[in-house]
Amino acid sequence: MKVRCEAPVEVVALELYELEVTPPRDDFELEVKRATQAAKTGDVAPIERARELYRRFGTDPTRTRPSSEALLRRLKKGEPLPRINSLVDVANALSVQLQVPVGLYDLGKVKGEELTVRLGREGEGYEGIGKEHVNVAGRLCVADAEGPCGNPSADSARTMITTSTESAAWIYFLPIGDEEIDRTAELIAVFGRGLVRMIPT
Repeated sequence: MKVRCEAPVEVVALELYELEVTPPRDDFELEVKRATQAAKTGDVAPIERARELYRRFGTDPTRTRPSSEALLRRLKKGEPLPRINSLVDVANALSVQLQVPVGLYDLGKVKGEELTVRLGREGEGYEGIGKEHVNVAGRLCVADAEGPCGNPSADSARTMITTSTESAAWIYFLPIGDEEIDRTAELIAVFGRGLVRMIPT
């Protein structure tokens, strides 16, 4: 799998393989509490980096929020962190703490050998997870050979992660450091029971 950037952004892309994705795990509660506590005390990375990413491409981040900020606001209001499955739960917890949007794509459902980070074209969109239609025209998105399948606010139902997922692409839409990459790989190994390698971009 390759990830190509056609937009002027710096992403961190990981390929996850030999995954064993399960329903939400009870032993992930410690990470949920860590993310929730960080949100309530403000001990998270600044939200401004993700907002600036949106503004750079003409998207108002107060109208269409980065997924990382949407999750943070949810926790600040006392709502629980969504529990979807063992891999998506890891992505959500890390996204809150790092304040970096995460895209997750089931490579068994991705069309072609490449994911492209680019701006959406006029009329482009997709069925979102739990949403009827996500418009990506003029917005930063991730696309495969069939078209857009995600953006920093919402991923598509077509390539979403399920308990049948065996390999996946994980995209951080902003740069992160080696320590954060190591932490990501550690949590994926424990809760997704998978291996991780960097994808050149």
